[in-house]
Amino acid sequence: MTIHFIGAGPGAADLITLRGRDLLARCPVCLYAGSLVSEALLAHCPPGARIVDTAAMDLDSIVAQCVDAHAKGQDVARLHSGDLSIWSAMGEQLRRLEALAIPTTITPGVPAFAAAAAALGKELTLPEIAQSVVLTRTSGRASAMPEREKLSVFASTGATLAIHLSIHVLDRLIAELIPHYGAECPVAIVYRASWPDELILRGTLADIAAQAKAATIERTALIFVGPALSATDFVESALYNSDYVRRFRGGDGPEKTR
Repeated sequence: MTIHFIGAGPGAADLITLRGRDLLARCPVCLYAGSLVSEALLAHCPPGARIVDTAAMDLDSIVAQCVDAHAKGQDVARLHSGDLSIWSAMGEQLRRLEALAIPTTITPGVPAFAAAAAALGKELTLPEIAQSVVLTRTSGRASAMPEREKLSVFASTGATLAIHLSIHVLDRLIAELIPHYGAECPVAIVYRASWPDELILRGTLADIAAQAKAATIERTALIFVGPALSATDFVESALYNSDYVRRFRGGDGPEKTR
C-alpha cells in the first residue's frame, strides 16, 4: 500500500489535478485537512471509503492512521490544501513514514498564490518591473521565521511579494514594507481565493489596513505587494516580438490539424 500525498488546490473543488482526483477515487482511506479543504472534494472518494478529518489531530495520530491502513493493505489519500511544496507540514509526515518504510507518492496541487493572482487578473512578473515573486510569511505560533528571512530583506529587492499567513499582523507588515516600496505601492488582499465567498481588496500600503479592518478579514488571506500589481506602462516581452528569433518560430506557421 502507499500513502498518496495530494495537493487539493486552493479551495474550488474543480481546481484539483486529474491525477489527484483519480487517486482519491481509488483510495479506500482518505485523510483530509477539514479546516482548509473543501468537503466537495470528498465526492471523488469511492463508495464506502473511510474518511477522516485530521483538523483536530496531532502528528502522532495522523501517522497512526497511516500505520493502521498500511497493516490492512489499504492505500491512503492524504489530502492537503493548496500545493504540498510550501507550508503543508508534509515534510514531517514523510520523515515519519520513511522511518517506518511506508511508501509514499506526492501529487502537486494548484497553490494559493496562483489562484489568488488569477482572481486578481494579474501577472505577477512584468518586463522591467518585477521578474521575481517571493513566497513568504511572518512568524507565527506554529513556525518562527529564520532570522535571515526578514521581510525587509525580501522587500529591498523590489520583487512582487506574496505574503501568506500574515493578515493578523498587517499593520506591522505595512510598517516594515513602506520604507522599501513607498506608501503608494499597490497592495491586494485575496481572502479565500477560489471559494464561493472569495473577497478581493485593492489599495496601497497607505490605505489597505483600513479596508481589511472594515472587511473583518482575520485569516485565510494572501497579501500581494509590489509595483507589478498596477503597472500599465511596461515594455512588451521580446518572446512574442516579430523580430525575436526563437527555436520554435518559423516554417509554415503554428497551425496544425489533428
